[in-house]
Amino acid sequence: MSARDSDWDGVRLHIVTGKGGTGKTTVAASLALSLAAGGRKVLLVEVEGRQGIAQVFALPPLPYEERRIAVAPGGGDVYALAVDPEAAMLEYLEMFYGLRRAGRALTKMGVIDFATTIAPGLRDVLVTGKTSEAVRRRAKNGKRVYDAVVLDAPPTGRIVRFLNVTHEVAGLARVGPIKHHADLVRGVVASPETAIHFVTLLEEMPVQETIDGVAELRAAGLPPGGVFINMVRPAGLPDSYLDAALEGRFDVAELALGLKAAGLADGPGDASATAEALVAEVAEHARRTRLEGAERRTLAEVGLPSYELPLLADGVDLTGLYELSESITTQGAA
Repeated sequence: MSARDSDWDGVRLHIVTGKGGTGKTTVAASLALSLAAGGRKVLLVEVEGRQGIAQVFALPPLPYEERRIAVAPGGGDVYALAVDPEAAMLEYLEMFYGLRRAGRALTKMGVIDFATTIAPGLRDVLVTGKTSEAVRRRAKNGKRVYDAVVLDAPPTGRIVRFLNVTHEVAGLARVGPIKHHADLVRGVVASPETAIHFVTLLEEMPVQETIDGVAELRAAGLPPGGVFINMVRPAGLPDSYLDAALEGRFDVAELALGLKAAGLADGPGDASATAEALVAEVAEHARRTRLEGAERRTLAEVGLPSYELPLLADGVDLTGLYELSESITTQGAA
């Protein structure tokens, strides 16, 4: 593997969160492709049971096992794992108590669902614990099994509670295997090897959630990473044109003459109507561009590295994932 510059050298666990609808899973998948590029091995994990990874990679639903799902640019493999809390509970019972058979019996009785319902912190410990184990895991030769792990985490509003596992299980277990397990998870999540990234859009609500989420992470002693601004539209026009549109300084009659001369309109009436519609469209574009600029400046105040990912005209498919991955790599995020 060749060395490369990255803003996150030394980080092995990339946790991706964001307000619903911002493209969190898409960004997590693209980041995994970027991290795996050049011969690396990366695990992409989801924990919400939505099968979002399978959808973005156009795959059938993923089982609870690690399997290769994509080849990264320049070589390298992306593996995926859809964590199932029930299966994670069975692993936990076997690991700490040697009770896998008993765990299956408890599953049939509904005891595991009952336990994770009355103690939701335990559910989070189980699913984050599986991710933390993958980060720590080593092969027989002593090398790390994965060069990096990317966790497609819950939305911003729940991210601190999801990750702050030691606090969440404090009332459930102050000593013993559960407490020990939670401490292991916390040791990984709060370490310099972890970065918690936010995905947002240049819109007021997701930007505000990002700002609030960063503040909550810092208050909880958890490491914020970068801000991925998704679905960014190109400005398209120089600032002077945008200013003119906002200030109503476009000459509709002159524009109509230009449209007619270019063969883009038939008669005078048609040219005038087209020119008026075009001016209105440019003015709306200018307003949106100015609002997006204000949101961009607001995001800059949190003091985190930011990366802008383009709005894909044809939507997100496999080609689009690789395009976003290239953008992430070019900007130094992986």
